[in-house]
Amino acid sequence: MPTPALFSLIGNTPLVELTRFDTGLCQLFVKLESQNPGGSIKDRIGVSIIEAAERDGRLQPGGTIVEATAGNTGLGLALVGRLKGYRVLLVVPDKMSLEKVLHLKALGAEVRTTRSDVGKGHPEYYQDLAARLAQETPGAFFADQFNNPANPQAHETGTGPEIWAQTGHAVDAIVVGVGSSGTLTGLTRYFRAVAPHVDFVLADPKGSILAEYIQTGHVSDTSGSWAVEGIGEDFIPAIADLTGVRCAYTITDQESFDSARALLRAEGILGGSSTGTLLAAALRYCREQTSPKRVVTFVCDTGTRYLSKVYNDGWMVDQGLLQRTATHDLRDLIGRRYDKGEVVSVAPGDSLLVAFNRMRAADLAQLPVIEDGVLVGIIDESDLLLAVQADAAQFTTLVGATMTTRLEILHPEAGLAALRATFDRGLTAVVADGATFHGLITRFDLLNHLRRTLS
Repeated sequence: MPTPALFSLIGNTPLVELTRFDTGLCQLFVKLESQNPGGSIKDRIGVSIIEAAERDGRLQPGGTIVEATAGNTGLGLALVGRLKGYRVLLVVPDKMSLEKVLHLKALGAEVRTTRSDVGKGHPEYYQDLAARLAQETPGAFFADQFNNPANPQAHETGTGPEIWAQTGHAVDAIVVGVGSSGTLTGLTRYFRAVAPHVDFVLADPKGSILAEYIQTGHVSDTSGSWAVEGIGEDFIPAIADLTGVRCAYTITDQESFDSARALLRAEGILGGSSTGTLLAAALRYCREQTSPKRVVTFVCDTGTRYLSKVYNDGWMVDQGLLQRTATHDLRDLIGRRYDKGEVVSVAPGDSLLVAFNRMRAADLAQLPVIEDGVLVGIIDESDLLLAVQADAAQFTTLVGATMTTRLEILHPEAGLAALRATFDRGLTAVVADGATFHGLITRFDLLNHLRRTLS
């Protein structure tokens, strides 16, 4: 079978200078790994790992590729593996973005979701679960990116030489993150040979142990949690070569997500959450320098995989990563504010089919009914089901004939006790001040508020 032409597009990604950020005395360049056909830097190791396993016989025709992944390695393996005719079975942590999961499934990969709040040694830890599935699956090859030498080799023989050539042999520092550590280890090996003066800078999410290890030389036995995907660890990967790292920055989720959004607004570059971590660290490094340097970092993957997270204001607010002006009343609990244009609604003259489609598209169980800017009713799943269960033709019925019009309105200053009482009576919490509708509060909104209060 001929090699798919798509494979020739992996690597040789563009290097562009960022000109709209304060980089101090430095020039800052980003390598657009998002331009790989699978959308991330991990396409490189997808080819390297699979072809190495084919050469040494660990992966046979008709075999199954098994891996634990935060998403992008899985996408690289699925892209290459499926085009080569292999079954691909992936174990992913439950914090992974929906876009990545859907992309994996669209490629034909089988996805098993497991917990992201447990560490090595726990039966549901994603790497341990993948290793167990590989042992239990006949003809399986465990890609094992955290221990596989073909991972850093992809960067030693590909990414490193590309950077060296694209910078005209003039680069002083490279800012990287560590997931499996393949990028860092491969680049360290390459530049140790051709330009040993190049500094490596680690960008590490807050909660990961890696920056602390670089700074103290000790491995912490405790780690936290972080929302950034793909980088940061609670252990030192076996293939990690950290000897070239000159400094390390701990970057909060807030900095990471803000930096990713700023990159899009300032430079038009749509990157993922780990790109934000790298950019935040690179900017810190650049601004601290007292002499001019040429610095390179990465757009690790495309931000289209994070439209439901990094670039979704509602999700950012839920996570406490995007702050609204506090009103110190019930309006602070509303997930979708009417005055912010966030409310999905219907009009009395819309059909029940329109209402159903909007509920389904927005994953909502109820919608406010708005007429001329005024709330006139609520329609929810039970209203729809009652109307159409005996006759599907009733989907053409108008919302105004089906909606609930007896509403219990909560004034913004009503307080949590009144809100809980409304929920206890099985009613929808409608927040309004006279004719001014502010939004609905769901039970999830209340839970999210309580979570933020405790954090």
